[in-house]
Amino acid sequence: MSEWFIYRGIGEPDPARIAELPDPPPWREFDAEPVDYEVPELDSSTHRRLGERTVPLPVQDPDALELVNAALYLRRPLLVTGEPGVGKSTLAHSVAYELDLGRVLEWPIVSRSELRDGLYTYDAIGRLQDAQLPGEAAAEDIGRYIKLGPLGTALLPAAKPRVLLIDELDKSDIDLPNDLLNVLEEGRFAIPELERIADRTPQVRVLTDDGRRVTVTGGQVRCRAFPFVIMTSNREREFPAALLRRCIPLDLKAPRDERLAALVQAHFGPGAYDANHDLVDQFTQAEADGALRPTDQLLNAIFLAQHAARDAGQRREEISDLLMQPLDRGPR
Repeated sequence: MSEWFIYRGIGEPDPARIAELPDPPPWREFDAEPVDYEVPELDSSTHRRLGERTVPLPVQDPDALELVNAALYLRRPLLVTGEPGVGKSTLAHSVAYELDLGRVLEWPIVSRSELRDGLYTYDAIGRLQDAQLPGEAAAEDIGRYIKLGPLGTALLPAAKPRVLLIDELDKSDIDLPNDLLNVLEEGRFAIPELERIADRTPQVRVLTDDGRRVTVTGGQVRCRAFPFVIMTSNREREFPAALLRRCIPLDLKAPRDERLAALVQAHFGPGAYDANHDLVDQFTQAEADGALRPTDQLLNAIFLAQHAARDAGQRREEISDLLMQPLDRGPR
């Protein structure tokens, strides 16, 4: 394993590597003043994805590790493609866990997602309703009605980069990838509702995606350490060249051999891989024959097989036939 790697995919925090998180290149440096903001610890989402045991997840391939580390050094978004269930989203949680970068900010993309959804929301209707209540003074505090989204929170001027997962970007409408370009390049955005009152109220405390409050000055959010952004895609569409130019591409392969064994043991404990070798063999053989099966099908089958009745042999076969169906055709 190369010595220059920051993220090594070893499955546990490495204090030495955390301390050596390098400065970005000059063209990716930002000069915002740091805010007094305590980044939340990893939450249940990360532990649920990685499992309870310490194992190397989800990248061990040297070429893939080089690309992940290139994105960390260059502070460029990592565009991760691959079939459903190969661990694209899990990669963001693995990096945050190993480098101690705090809670992963997640922005799941749907067809109606717009750039502003990721940056911030402004509850104008709620403010108007509060203003009409007798004796209600809360409406005067505009910060109560503004909440930074996951992308907006990631761009706060924290001392260390946050990890942001923009999940399934290929589900977005045609405009969102292009709308992201300026934010990804400049590392800042404006909140017009706060800019309009900046001469009277230069500092406003708003809610973040972490559920905490932070001060926004002058109606603008500017980053200090550009976040580590992972954008995932199931290859359902092509992206514009302008977006691809700003990203480091990574095509993530399905977990096999050591990675698959580590995944099973992470969720079911030592010895689980050997105890369920029949299901694992059936899963890997189907993949070798060209069937598309996400890894969670195998985890589901193992979990139910462990709770089968006395006729476990028959039940294991029934469970595997029922659950491990290829995605490119329906149940038989």
